[in-house]
Parts: sequence; C-alpha cells; structure tokens
Amino acid sequence: MMKTIIAVAVALAAVTSTSMSAQTSPGDTLQSASTTLHGEWTLQQCIDYALANNIQIRQGFLSIKQNDVTVMARRGELLPSLSFSTGHNVSWRPWSEQYVDIQNGTMSTTNSVVNYNGTYGIQSQWTVWDGGRNRKNVELSEKNRELSVLNTATTAAGIQEQIAQLYVQILYQAEGVEVYKAIAESSEVQAERARKMYEVGSMSRADCAQVEAQLSQDRFNVANSITQLDQYKLQLKQLLEIVSAEEMNVADPHLSDDNVLSLVPDKADVYRSALQSRPEILYAKGNIEAADINISIARRGYYPTIGMSGGINTSTASGMHKNFADQLQNNLSSMIGVTLSVPIFDNRKNKTNVLSAKLEKENAQLSLEAADRDLYSSIETFWLNARNAQQQYMAARDNVASMQESYDLVSEQFNVGLKDVVALITGKNNLLQARQQMLQSKYTALLNLSLLRYYAGNPLTLE
Repeated sequence: MMKTIIAVAVALAAVTSTSMSAQTSPGDTLQSASTTLHGEWTLQQCIDYALANNIQIRQGFLSIKQNDVTVMARRGELLPSLSFSTGHNVSWRPWSEQYVDIQNGTMSTTNSVVNYNGTYGIQSQWTVWDGGRNRKNVELSEKNRELSVLNTATTAAGIQEQIAQLYVQILYQAEGVEVYKAIAESSEVQAERARKMYEVGSMSRADCAQVEAQLSQDRFNVANSITQLDQYKLQLKQLLEIVSAEEMNVADPHLSDDNVLSLVPDKADVYRSALQSRPEILYAKGNIEAADINISIARRGYYPTIGMSGGINTSTASGMHKNFADQLQNNLSSMIGVTLSVPIFDNRKNKTNVLSAKLEKENAQLSLEAADRDLYSSIETFWLNARNAQQQYMAARDNVASMQESYDLVSEQFNVGLKDVVALITGKNNLLQARQQMLQSKYTALLNLSLLRYYAGNPLTLE
C-alpha cells in the first residue's frame, strides 16, 4: 500500500511541478488558465492540463503541505523545550529616607530614590515518557498526510473520468454533426429536384412543400447539433479551468472497428486490480488504520506521565556593594526536577475517548464496505455497457448499410416519380436513426472499455 501511495504522490507532484514552470499545449505551449487556444487537444493533453490547473487539485496539494507542517509540529513535541527569560523592574520612592531591599534572599539597605533589579533565567522541560502518546501522534499525523495524498488522488481520478466522458461526448456529437450535414445536403438536392418536378407538373404543390419542410427540419437539426457540440466544448473548458473566448477543438483519434470491438477485460480481473490501486479504496483502508492509531492514543491516556524540568537563574539589583558581574555570579542558582503524574480518576474521560475511537473505526469499516461495493458496481456497469454496446454496434453497422441501400433506392425511384414523398422521408428518417444508433453504440463501447482499462490500473486512453 505504501508503494502505491508514494507512486500517487510522485505522479501528482510531477504534474504540479511541470505546470508551475511551463504548460505544454497541443502543438506548442499551454499557457496559463487565461490563454489563447490553438491546435487540437488530445485526451492526454486535456488530462495533463486539468491535473495542473484544476482548483480542487491545487487545493488538495495545499492540504498535503498543511499536513507536512503538522507532521513537523508533532515530531517537535518529542524534543525538550528550552527558553530564556529576563525581567527588569525599576522602583521610585521619593519620600523614603532609607529602606531595606530584599532581592532573591539578599538584603541591602539603601536610601536611593530610584532602585533597579533584574532577573535572568534559562528553563527547559521535557516529557520523558507519556505512555507513547506523542509518538503515536506523530504516526497519526503521518497517516493523515497519506490520506491527504489519497484524497487528492481520488479527486484527480474523478476529474479524469469526467474529462474522458466529455471528450467522448464531443467526438460523438462532432460525428453526429457530419451525419446531419450529409442528410441536409441530400435534402437540398431532393428539394431542388422536387421544385423542378412541380414546375413541370409532375408533382403536386403539397408534396413539394413537404419536401421543402423536410429540408428546413434537416437544417434545424444541423444547427441544433452544432449548438450541443459547442455546449459540450464549453463544459470541457470549464472543467479544465480555461478562461478564453475562443473555441476549443479536440483531436479526432480516428478509431477503427478494432478499437470499438476490442476484447472486453474480465470484470473480476479489473476488480482485483482496482482493489489494489484505486485511491478511494486505499483512502478507506487508510481511515481504518488511522482509527486504530486513535484507539491506541486513547488507551494511553490511562498511562502515567514522567517529565523532567530544569533551569538556571540569577539576578542583579542596585544598592548592592558588588558590581554587575559579581552579582550575576553570586546569585546564580540552578535546579533540576522530575515529575510523575498518575491518572487515578478522570471523570471517565479516557474510557469515553476509547469508546469514541472504537466507534470511529466501525464507521471507517462501513465506509470501506460501501467504497468496495460502489467500486464493484461501477466496474460491473462498465463491463455490461461495453459488452452490450459492442453487440449493438455490430447490429447497427449492418443496419446502417441496409438502410443506406434502401434510402438510395427510394431516392432514385422518387426522382423518376415511382415513390412518393412519404416513402422518401420515411427512408431518410430510418437512415438517420440507424446512423445515430451506430454512433451511440460506438462511443458507448469506447468509453466503457477505456474506463475498464483505467480501473485496472492502465492510463486513461480511448485506443
């Protein structure tokens, strides 16, 4: 588990350090979040940019640094303390002719109106043994640091999945735009043909108007699909924390049927791999380990505490018949002491702390069970979606071929007056539906296959 945590931390740190110096962009340079967009973004470039610029991930790194500070503070509590203190007092007795000044056990008689005395001391304290609570607190702070790393890694993993989903949606919508454009171009040819047939009297005005209405609908479909494509691009820009008025274009990976119909990973193998590598599972396991440390800390409240203290002190005063250096030497005193504190009755505080820590562990175990169940459910869903989408794609691909052939025949017959407008529009709609079903199954299969491989511990890619 520690190797996985370190790997996650190194990977995230590498991404962040790279982003602080220079962001690599598609074809050139990725500048800051407010930048000029150019080129086509690949999926990996989108992921790299998000890992470097996403606010949630950057906040996660701040949390890791804060935990580093806490670890240093807890380690410092194992060391003895050392401090220097000094105090200086001036007294004024304007109407006193003579008085006795007693300072640190030294008595002097003075008739001075203004008198001064000073103290100097060095003190040290050290908790020799506290039942091991301080060392356990160091262990707990180190564990919390690991959990902060895993929490950031969980956030990063979730953002990568969102990017992949939006990226695939953009590819799907972009290909859908081309489908609608092809249908609209065909409708323009048919509308022109219908107008000529109406002019020569071989088509009624009603049929010609119906063909023109279909052309208008097809043009609307093109405009609507472009609008949806722009919306998905905007969502991707927002997820990447990019502030720019320019359009963002993604690179088409030109995936073939081999990619769509590639072997679906075994869900049991993916699940076993995910249990060892997914940050949300490691985070849940880490919470149980942190709870065990808390239980140990709570139980050590029953143990006695041994402490040591020591100090060196001296003083000076006016009105003495010795100079400053002699007073420092003569008044020098030192002390060393040992204290033992044994808890006898603490109003059930230690017992309450132990019970509370045990309940926290039970809650952490339930959280692990929930994370385990959610993980398996996600993998099973990806696996089922990938298999079904592949089967649908093969059927839809054959359906598109037959619908295209049918539509071509109907179009030819319509041009010579053997088919009416209803048959033509019906054939076109069937072809459009078949193409949409093929695209949907294609990109559903690609997305779920990529997520299965990602959960198995591989890089997130569509290929």
